[in-house]
Amino acid sequence: MAMDLKEIESLIKEALADATVEIQDLAGDGNHYSATVTSAKFSGKSKIEQHKMVYNSLKGKMGNELHALAIKTKEQ
Repeated sequence: MAMDLKEIESLIKEALADATVEIQDLAGDGNHYSATVTSAKFSGKSKIEQHKMVYNSLKGKMGNELHALAIKTKEQ
């Protein structure tokens, strides 16, 4: 079952309210996405910690409804 990019954006913004989220469907199949997430909450955190914050926001959907998500994070 594919996941809609608006749902991905909504989940990320729910966890990181100040985030600017840009999502692209890489293959046009609803399973392979790229997300660029910009948030002040990333300040002082390593890239690994930032990526974990984004993955955690997806509430276990990664690997289930969402097959692949390439993440880029930026501090605001």
